[in-house]
Amino acid sequence: MNALRAYDIHIAGLENKRHEYDFTSDNAFFAALEQDLIEKGSIQTHLVLDKSETMIRLDFHITGTVEQLCDRSLDEYDQPVDARQTMLLKFGDHNEELSDEIELIERNTATINVARYIFDFLSLSLPMKRLHPRFRNEDDEDDESTGKLVYRSDAEPEANQDDQPDTIDPRWAALRKLSDN
Repeated sequence: MNALRAYDIHIAGLENKRHEYDFTSDNAFFAALEQDLIEKGSIQTHLVLDKSETMIRLDFHITGTVEQLCDRSLDEYDQPVDARQTMLLKFGDHNEELSDEIELIERNTATINVARYIFDFLSLSLPMKRLHPRFRNEDDEDDESTGKLVYRSDAEPEANQDDQPDTIDPRWAALRKLSDN
């Protein structure tokens, strides 16, 4: 947990204006969070904190690379990251998460830790399908082939069934008799 103390921002004494912070995160950051999604990486976060009487706006810009495991080959590769996200912290009487981007925090909160926000936004920026760069061109070709016609019948298209009312399937005729009653 000591590795995450570097992400503490003391908001109690901050003036109501714009403040900027820079954070560098490495393998120790990911290990301190006790999660399995990302184990290694090097990211830089530029945070713009805009404090007012009623709320704090946090604008994150996260760049760098994280090590991922390819879903296809199980090879490790570096996934580039470039994410921009915003978080709003509104002052209230209790702590509560209102939505993914808005949280209530108590008015007497002295310190906020932004490590969890950085990790969450970083995780959201990663692709669902983790592919080593050497496989990405192959998948692009597969996506183009999905628009091709896979099955085609050489039979002539049938005439419009409305023109031939005498060729009704007997099962439908029996059902039609029920609805006429």
